[in-house]
Order: sequence, then structure tokens, then C-alpha cells
Amino acid sequence: MEYQYPIDHTWSTDEIVDVIHFYECIEKAYEKGIERDTLLLAYRRFKEIVPGKAQEKTLFNEFEEVSGYVSYQAVKEIKQTGTGEKINVAPKKTKR
Repeated sequence: MEYQYPIDHTWSTDEIVDVIHFYECIEKAYEKGIERDTLLLAYRRFKEIVPGKAQEKTLFNEFEEVSGYVSYQAVKEIKQTGTGEKINVAPKKTKR
């Protein structure tokens, strides 16, 4: 992709790599689908790094601004999809 992922520069290199992996999983959920468990593991690691809801929401909003992908929608699909199933998130419709 041709944009910068939102990160916190106080994170360690490993944490930055793991958060970027989570963003890449969100992209896959929209572009070609991703195994539910893969996204769930990436989200759980993201939550270890970003435990607060406020910071999570801020990062989700920043990621949506640069990518157009709604992280919340992909994470919501985890709860609605069973183990071993694939998550395919439909892009949100823009108002005209």
C-alpha cells in the first residue's frame, strides 16, 4: 500500500511489527478474505499493545483515514464468524 500505518513511536520494534501485521490482516479481510483465527490472533496481540479503548479508537480512525478500511467492522466480524471460517468484509458504501 502507498500510505503510512498509524503507530506510536514509543512502541518497541516488535510491537510496531505486530501492529503493522494487524493492519495487514485488516487489509486482507477486505481485499481477499482472511481466516478468522488469523485475524483474531493479530487482534489479541494488538490489544496487548493497545489495551485502552480510546487509543484503539484513535488508531482505528487514523488507519481508516489513510486506507479506507474500517478496522472495527473487521473485528466485529470475528464475533459473527466461527472458528475455521474465512472473514470477508464488504467495503462500506459511500453516500452520494
